[in-house]
Parts: sequence; structure tokens; C-alpha cells
Amino acid sequence: MYYTQEQIDRANQADLVLFLQSQGEPLERAGQEYRWKRHDSLTVRGNKWYRHSQSKGGGPIDFVMEFFGKSFTEAVELLTGEKGAAPPPDRPSSAPLSDFRLPPRSPDNRTARNYLTAARRIDEDVTGFFFASGDIYEDAAHHNAVFVGRDEDGIPRYAHSKGTAGKFRPYVERRDQTLYFLYPGAGG
Repeated sequence: MYYTQEQIDRANQADLVLFLQSQGEPLERAGQEYRWKRHDSLTVRGNKWYRHSQSKGGGPIDFVMEFFGKSFTEAVELLTGEKGAAPPPDRPSSAPLSDFRLPPRSPDNRTARNYLTAARRIDEDVTGFFFASGDIYEDAAHHNAVFVGRDEDGIPRYAHSKGTAGKFRPYVERRDQTLYFLYPGAGG
């Protein structure tokens, strides 16, 4: 499926309070925010969410991917109610990529965060940035650190796991061999 940047932007502007209410999820008002009763450390306000127990937050697409287990394209469709289109003729078909799914996420990132900051000595501000963006997270099955590679539209197309302790149990799914974990920086 292909979504235009306008559709992706629309999905990321979705009001999370209205979205959760439309899904029948219980919310409780807490000042100017709403607390999601299913995750009491999580608050939503407009199109932003924040999970206080993990110092992590983001926008609607990340929210639906993380808490509803949807792929990027499924999240955009759920938030906008629009089906994706075929890719433009000048772009290669993404049919073989459409089944790509990231490994399921752990409820928290403690093991992966500790591994990266204590064992690998990567600054907490750096790891915090990537955990908050969803480009690094901890997988649920083995508590490995998962590094996500995205295409030019920000769609996850690659995942690489790094064992955090004991015997490494890899989960590597690579659909597009040209993509990898990358942060281009502000200079371009």
C-alpha cells in the first residue's frame, strides 16, 4: 500500500482522545489531558501521547503501531479511514514489502535501555531520543534491542536485533536490503 505525505500528515494529526473513544477505550480526564485506563501511566492530549513510566511519547501513527500492534500502513488506514493506493508508476512496487512487520514490542524498554547505556556506554540522551522516536525498542519475546530502518516515507522496512544479555536470540527481518538503521542528522 502507498500513502501520500498528505495522508500520513492527516493520520498524524488525528485526535487521540477521539480515536480511543471511537475504539471503546476507557479514558479519564486529568486536567487538560486524558489518562487511558488500560495504561494508567499513559496520557493523551490532542494528537500527542506520553507514557510517563517509560519517558516515551509520540504521535498517532506511532501510538497505533505500539499499542494496537498495527503496521505503518494499517495505522494510517485506521486513523484516516482511507485505503492506500498503488504506488506511483515511477516508484517500484512495494507488494513484497507490504507484509513486513516489526517484532512485537515489550511493554517497557528497560533491558534494552540498560544494555545500551550501561554495557555499550551510549549516552542516555541519545538512546532516549531513539526510544522516543520508536527507531529503537525492546522486543517482547527475547528482550533484544531492535533497530528500525525506514524508507524515504518513514515506513519501517528493516529490523535488526542485538542481544542484550545471555544467549542471543535474533529476530531479524529485512525486506529491503538497501535500508538500514540510520539517523541523517540536521545537516542533511
